[in-house]
Amino acid sequence: MAKEEAVKAKVKRPTPLKRDLQNEKRRLQNKAFKSQVRTAVRAFEETLEKGDKALVQQRLDTVYSLMDKGVKNGVYKLNKSSRTKSRLAARSCSK
Repeated sequence: MAKEEAVKAKVKRPTPLKRDLQNEKRRLQNKAFKSQVRTAVRAFEETLEKGDKALVQQRLDTVYSLMDKGVKNGVYKLNKSSRTKSRLAARSCSK
């Protein structure tokens, strides 16, 4: 009889281990996204102190866009996004 070659089977992972891998991957993506939002908010605050109204509005729009994307993807809750946007808008009007 001819030798039969052993075919490597795909590794079957138990479900909890797979969930751990998925959760870790998602956590890192969320962490990177939140960092991007914080950077945008910081850039908005720095522009606010300079007083350039056109650039302030542009930075504010960027923060709004990122916060809305965060809500859509489940990174932020809707109330947190609304509260943050409201506070930033109030700061931009007061200066």
